[in-house]
Amino acid sequence: MSLDTTLRLLTKATGLTATDLATAIPKAGVNTVSAWLKGDKIPGKEQIDALARTFGVPAGALLGELASTLDPARTKGEHELLAAYRRLNTKQQGALLEVARSMQPKASRK
Repeated sequence: MSLDTTLRLLTKATGLTATDLATAIPKAGVNTVSAWLKGDKIPGKEQIDALARTFGVPAGALLGELASTLDPARTKGEHELLAAYRRLNTKQQGALLEVARSMQPKASRK
């Protein structure tokens, strides 16, 4: 799950508003927090730590997806494929995996 989606879900679950978060987060105004929630900006380390404390979750829970999206080993196509896969329902995901597996050379299939 992307950082902005995680933040929106946590905000909804806790009933906090962008204004509430801006008050709790150092160096963050309402416009900045709103940009985080929209995915237009990414909070810095201090802000991530403050967000984690505010929501009562480990900072790693906020950063898991972010770290994988910054993985230099992934190509743009891999990012696009993963994003498309996540938009599919479970049945469609299973069908896509079957197609991908059928395209692998026999020696590399597991």
